[in-house]
Amino acid sequence: MTIRWMHVLIAAVTWATLMGGSISLAAGSVASAPFVRPVADAADATRVDWTSIQRIIDEQLEALRSGDATRAFAYASTGIRDQFDDATTFMSMVRQRYGVLLTARYTEFLEGAVIDGHTLQPLRLVMNDDTVLVAIYEMQRDERGGWRIAGCVIAPSTVRST
Repeated sequence: MTIRWMHVLIAAVTWATLMGGSISLAAGSVASAPFVRPVADAADATRVDWTSIQRIIDEQLEALRSGDATRAFAYASTGIRDQFDDATTFMSMVRQRYGVLLTARYTEFLEGAVIDGHTLQPLRLVMNDDTVLVAIYEMQRDERGGWRIAGCVIAPSTVRST
């Protein structure tokens, strides 16, 4: 995990905790770390089209689940596309590292936030064994002003589905 993503994840976990959520990390609770200070910019958050962001994530998940690597890769940010070079490599990485996105029996978008300039959209994943995970997507604007997926971190939750 890069330093940038570590910072975003720490901010997201702290934000979720403050919002009454229950995301935890296997490495321990970082939400109480004294140096973490998430700042949600209300003006930025109101300018974000959360419906469009959720549609992009939904469409990428649909493409991933149907095995359409080219379409799934098209929803990735330029940085992600540069990192993985082609759709086949990207799809292979998703299957290896993010298989839970493909196998969740239920998904639900949680409230998104802009934290320290990062647009974050959490997605609750309920697995077949009732384990609950949270996929935290970072979204970025592309050169035309549309939204692209710049990364995703899967975090365990202390909640279980009933």
